[in-house]
Amino acid sequence: MGLEGVEPSALIGGFLAECGGYAVVDGGFATELERHGQDLNDPLWSAKCLISSPQLVRRVHLDYLEAGANVIISASYQATIQGFEAKGLSAEEAETLIKRSVDIACEARQIYLQRCAKGCWDFPHGRKTTQRPVLVAASVGSYGAYLADGSEYSGNYGDLVTLETLKDFHRRRVQILASSGADLIAFETIPNKLEAQAYAELLEEENINIPAWFSFNSKDGINVVSGDSIAECAYIADSCDRVVAVGINCTPPRLIHGLILSIKKVTNKPVVIYPNSGETYNAEAKQWEKSEGKTGEDFVSYVGKWRDAGASLFGGCCRTTPNTIRAISRVLFDKASLDN
Repeated sequence: MGLEGVEPSALIGGFLAECGGYAVVDGGFATELERHGQDLNDPLWSAKCLISSPQLVRRVHLDYLEAGANVIISASYQATIQGFEAKGLSAEEAETLIKRSVDIACEARQIYLQRCAKGCWDFPHGRKTTQRPVLVAASVGSYGAYLADGSEYSGNYGDLVTLETLKDFHRRRVQILASSGADLIAFETIPNKLEAQAYAELLEEENINIPAWFSFNSKDGINVVSGDSIAECAYIADSCDRVVAVGINCTPPRLIHGLILSIKKVTNKPVVIYPNSGETYNAEAKQWEKSEGKTGEDFVSYVGKWRDAGASLFGGCCRTTPNTIRAISRVLFDKASLDN
């Protein structure tokens, strides 16, 4: 489904209608890479695999497509020119890898659609599936993700980081991703109002010609992690014409319902939600720890409530799996099984 030249507001409505009213976003990417044996204890995190294991990146995308995803998100969350340069790569090599993240996702979509068209089900385990609309979203992680110090979970960048600092940091990557062949840009895990404003201004200044969504993270169900009001952050997204959806990711499931209601008060744009498993990330130990509330696959039990609150796109973030996405798809579309 090509989106260039389509009015942003019409785009997302048409896509959701084609999907059946709701859309399924993929799940945890690093979680799956680690399950396949990758060590991601690295400042590049999942973007490391763009260098070392691109075939595995494609396989994970295919696993999520098989599970029912309508939107697959590129492995560029932590792929920055600055981060690759710190690893000894040239700026040109870094730009190639950033674009490659989208190429790999597009290749996975093409393989999936070809398999559907052929009607021969050579997916793993012989599962059959049906062709459906699929978008490729180019991921942009926050400045804190590049720092790899946990500040994406606090939003505390210090007084020296200004609006211009953030715009300059993100500018070239956004330019690359906007011309990469992706259908939209997913600005993810936005921890504060300042970074949201930087993204909104970049989209306007650079005349970015593909749509975007803004997705924030929260630890109290009222504000984003920096303490900025979720309503004020959502208003920035609502005010930007290129932003076609607003939402929440990498946030405990138990907090999502109230956040949806807060977002819906300030925007009529579709709401996208893809929570984590309910665990909490310990930045010092660099590991996930169990926390109060439902965790793991149990969070699928919330999906109906989120839908009733007004969300339109549903997926998972850290520590969720293709099984999570398969279960979400069943809840949304009342499918007894995707295997039949």
